[in-house]
Amino acid sequence: MGVLYLLFESSAMYALFELVHSEEMNITDMKVQESITDLKRFSKIVKLKAILPFSSAENALEQINSISEGQVTPFLGHWLDTCFPKKKGVTLGVLDPKIGNAVEETFGLKCKYNEKTRELIRGIRLHFTRFIKQLKPQDLLQAQLGLGHSYSRSKVKFNVHRVDNMIIQSIALLDQLDKDLNTYSMRVREWYGWHFPELVQVVKDNYQYCKCAKLIKHKGELNASKQKGLAEIVGEDVAAKVIQASKLSMGAELSEIDMVNIEQFATRVISLAEFRTELFQYLAERMDACAPNLTALLGEQVGARLIAHAGSLTNLAKYPASTVQILGAEKALFRALKTKSNTPKYGLIFHSTFIGRAGPKNKGRISRYLANKCSLASRIDSFSDEPTSAYGHKLREQVEERLEFYKSGKAPRKNIDVMTEVAEEEAKRKAAAPPATDAAPSKKKKRKAEADPATDAAAPKKKKKKKTKKSKKN
Repeated sequence: MGVLYLLFESSAMYALFELVHSEEMNITDMKVQESITDLKRFSKIVKLKAILPFSSAENALEQINSISEGQVTPFLGHWLDTCFPKKKGVTLGVLDPKIGNAVEETFGLKCKYNEKTRELIRGIRLHFTRFIKQLKPQDLLQAQLGLGHSYSRSKVKFNVHRVDNMIIQSIALLDQLDKDLNTYSMRVREWYGWHFPELVQVVKDNYQYCKCAKLIKHKGELNASKQKGLAEIVGEDVAAKVIQASKLSMGAELSEIDMVNIEQFATRVISLAEFRTELFQYLAERMDACAPNLTALLGEQVGARLIAHAGSLTNLAKYPASTVQILGAEKALFRALKTKSNTPKYGLIFHSTFIGRAGPKNKGRISRYLANKCSLASRIDSFSDEPTSAYGHKLREQVEERLEFYKSGKAPRKNIDVMTEVAEEEAKRKAAAPPATDAAPSKKKKRKAEADPATDAAAPKKKKKKKTKKSKKN
């Protein structure tokens, strides 16, 4: 039988334990559970073989980042090669299957990750400071605290100009504001409609209706003096119709306190509508900074909804085009798989204008093509160093060409030709850009540059005269 070793990762070092008790253990047995919690019994089951302390806090952070991502660093790999020069008959028990797969692929070392190894590593974690006499529990706690803070800071770090979390929060608030504004506007219409019901038929827009209700107040007081204010809101023609309707209105009269409450509520709705406009501008700016190509291809709102649904721009970039196509239609997909019916053709990208412009027979084809371009745009935005919207505009042109192909049969350009064209344009743009200004030259260099050529020519002659004087003295 092979020998089972256990790899334990702590905040201060790597440790390697050997399973001494070679008999098969039933993890669910209460005696085994008691032996794991009891140090005397557990020390007979496993034995410490080797340790690899971290050289510094930076090294510890590098190791924990690699472990969390399921990668094996050269620091750990070299140590494993040293510990296991002969890998035949050796099995390494690990806690994370990703680490096990990485070790097997990189070093050819057989790995094991099951309930047995998890329970044994749990016992090692519980008694770890007892196996190493030089390691005190307080020192290990301090190392865990420091490494935890460093790991959290490294995960929270972001580029303030390309942060997608602000996009996720903004689009969620924007959708909520749209629902609330519709509800509140309907309430203003119903409330003020008791007094002036004819205004609903004349002014259709919710925002304009609230501003008109705030301006008019009592319909009996509406006259030519308020026509100018109404004209600024709805225009001259509609303002004249509002004044005419107020004269023939069949609405009930309201008390002063009722009108005050309606006015305050209308003011709140107006302020919310104005905030919604400002929020949309903010979202557009964030999208241009974070995902310019996706914005150029789909627009601000559809692109932001895709990022929000995926969780981040990086997650969206990792998705294949088939996933992007039905992103947002997961319930319909699983229902179709369960009932063995047709799967959905599109999800959130249905709100794009391209799918609405396509014919009924081509909606599925254009959604598949558009999802492919969205996947390309999100990857360019996520992994490019310099954000640019040039690729997004070209991808949008390709979708337009594909729509034209479905209508008239005109063959679109190939993707490789379009991408090559964009790359050449970007290279020319960078070459034509003015170089960065260097620091100001020193005073001596500046004086030499500004000096006259006559003085430059006279300078060496003076040096010759000094030499002749010295020669005469000698």
